[in-house]
Amino acid sequence: MKKLFFALGLAIAVALPALAQAREVTFTTELLNYGGDGAYLALYLTDASGKYQGTLWVAGEKSKYYKHLRGWARGSRLDPAEYDGLTGASITSGRTLKITLDLDDALIDSGHEVRIDTAVEDLRDNRADVAVSLTSEGAGKPVTGRGYVRSFRYDF
Repeated sequence: MKKLFFALGLAIAVALPALAQAREVTFTTELLNYGGDGAYLALYLTDASGKYQGTLWVAGEKSKYYKHLRGWARGSRLDPAEYDGLTGASITSGRTLKITLDLDDALIDSGHEVRIDTAVEDLRDNRADVAVSLTSEGAGKPVTGRGYVRSFRYDF
């Protein structure tokens, strides 16, 4: 009988992760044409109360400039373990950043927001240049940023 319960427990432990659902989400961020160097961007998640939940992507590889991405820097506490493997080159004026990630279905329609902080050397920093709720209804609908982001959208 003990072997049966052990085997049943093992089968449940192996099967449970398969029940967790993830969805492939593509985030597209188009920048304005501005006169300046490449932009640093941090895409991150907050909960319904605005509390930082995790990093999705950081554009810009020189960590000494991350402090200018103020909302994200405060939430992540600039812990390299938090964003390791989630970085790429900075994005230049008028260009588009397109990334595809797997997100847990529980994050969608739960009050979570995608936020983007932006910064350009010798120009203004923009905390929450974009802040948009992560909802099924909002998928595919572009929003305008408040700083360097011309448009942002996410698609499932």
